[in-house]
Order: sequence, then C-alpha cells, then structure tokens
Amino acid sequence: MPQDQRAAFLAASYGTYGERFRLASKPCSAAPSWAVGTWAIVTAWNPGGQPQPAADNLRAENKLLAWVVPRSHLPAVNGEGEWAEPSVILPGLDLRQTAELARQFGQAAVLFGVGRRVALVWLEADGVRVERFWMRLLNV
Repeated sequence: MPQDQRAAFLAASYGTYGERFRLASKPCSAAPSWAVGTWAIVTAWNPGGQPQPAADNLRAENKLLAWVVPRSHLPAVNGEGEWAEPSVILPGLDLRQTAELARQFGQAAVLFGVGRRVALVWLEADGVRVERFWMRLLNV
C-alpha cells in the first residue's frame, strides 16, 4: 500500500451527506445514527485509487447500485472535492462479504465497521490487512 494512498484514506471523510466522520486513533462518544451493528462503506469509483474517466466510474457505480437495490443501504460519499466518490453504506455485512464486494470493484481498500469501531481493510493480493480506528464525527 503506497503511503500517499494511506494518507488520502486517513484524511478523507466518510458517511452520509448529513452524518460524516473521519478515522481517529481515540474513541469518540458519539456515532452516526446509521452506525449500528456491522456495516460497510463501499464505492465502485476509481479502482485501485487511480482516477478513471467519468463514464467508467458511472458504469461501475450503476453495477454496484444494481447489486445493492434489493438490500438495505444508504447513499454515502467518500472523500471531498475532486475525490468525492459516491458510495453506499451497507448494514449487516461481515468482513469477508465486505472485502469480496470491494474486490469485485477493484478497490484498494474498504471501510468495515462495528458500531463506532472502523477498520480500514486493505485488499492485498494475498489476503487482507486491517488497520483499526474509531469514528470522529464531523459537524457538517
């Protein structure tokens, strides 16, 4: 995992348009209303952290949305500015399901959570590597 890519994940904000958070090393007392049980935040944009043409990102997003339509989900966004990527929050997935889904879309990493705890899950060729964090809510 390139250090600049890791730095981008650590600097980004995540969540719904109204309840955003950043990854933090220390616990925070509050959590978004949607952060109950297990959950994942998945995007199909910019596989491997490499910018893609808008048409390719939209095709991948539509494929992800077709997969989530029959499931409980919330619209979300990863990042800000030019790196704001449409995403979905999927409650109830386990870590294996989360990693498999993100791999289908060529993602370098994905967020998996249990309540206020968040794992930045790196999808490596020989498996996954997990970094553990807490949520730090943002006032939006």
